[in-house]
Amino acid sequence: MSDPFLVVGESLVDIVVPADGAPSHDAVGGSCLNVAVGLARLDVPTVLVTRIGDDLRGTEVVEHATASGVRLAEGSVVPRGRTSTATAHLDPGGAASYAFELTWDLPSLRLPEVAGLHVGSLGTVLEPGRAAVVDLVAQAGAAETFVSYDPNVRPAFLADPDADWRDVLEVAAGARLVKLSDEDLRLLRPDDPDDERLCRRLLAGAATELVVLTRGAQGAVAFAEGWTIVVPAPPTVVVDTVGAGDSFMAAMLALLTEWGVLDGGEGSLAALDDTRIEMLVHGAASVAALTCSRRGADPPTRAELPATWPAG
Repeated sequence: MSDPFLVVGESLVDIVVPADGAPSHDAVGGSCLNVAVGLARLDVPTVLVTRIGDDLRGTEVVEHATASGVRLAEGSVVPRGRTSTATAHLDPGGAASYAFELTWDLPSLRLPEVAGLHVGSLGTVLEPGRAAVVDLVAQAGAAETFVSYDPNVRPAFLADPDADWRDVLEVAAGARLVKLSDEDLRLLRPDDPDDERLCRRLLAGAATELVVLTRGAQGAVAFAEGWTIVVPAPPTVVVDTVGAGDSFMAAMLALLTEWGVLDGGEGSLAALDDTRIEMLVHGAASVAALTCSRRGADPPTRAELPATWPAG
């Protein structure tokens, strides 16, 4: 497959504050940047559409992305712009909570020839850039291009749970693959504890063929029409969880690319049997576990995975 995978969304620099009082440190991040890096490290040609400044932190973002093989799309670096930041406070278990200084002003774009499109997190939330992302999803649908979506909800940007849920449903309806966490559901639907019902509501979207719910140490659950598959989490020693969900997403996309699902058109994802779906989720969980075993959003390369991956 010659066309690259296109990832569209925010890039920023995390200012990581450890729970033990150790000095804070900077780390390049942002959900969509992390997905792009994860994809490229798994040998998938990847282009990132993002918005960063030409300041020192923007240079760090460019160096981090390009070192992993990600190509930044033209216009991603804004002259005299300021690169966004997120202060990540780690709790004793390594989980992060965030405070953001971020703007997202992506202009309208024409979807290029790509193997697939991934969108998510703040890029699908913040205006005025959200409108451009939603339009790209619509363009992809018209072109029968594979779309994936991870809402990766950030509490600081939630305003009205009902309106936020409607926004998620709007984007999800255009995605063949939707991945989210149980924490996302609690933030979006705090008064509805029925995770399966909510995931099947997402699955009812016009284009959606598979919904995968991650549940931290409890593993993940995949939902498709007529069945549910539960996959346990692999054992790991957690250093922190920064970027784990993004690594999970990237690994699923890398496997679907390798299996030719992106080239198969509408219905090819839904056509995967339960053995292949279990392998997909297990392989993604093993990549996320390896990311959790390292500091920060540092997804593995393909060479770091077992030769039997995703089965081993």
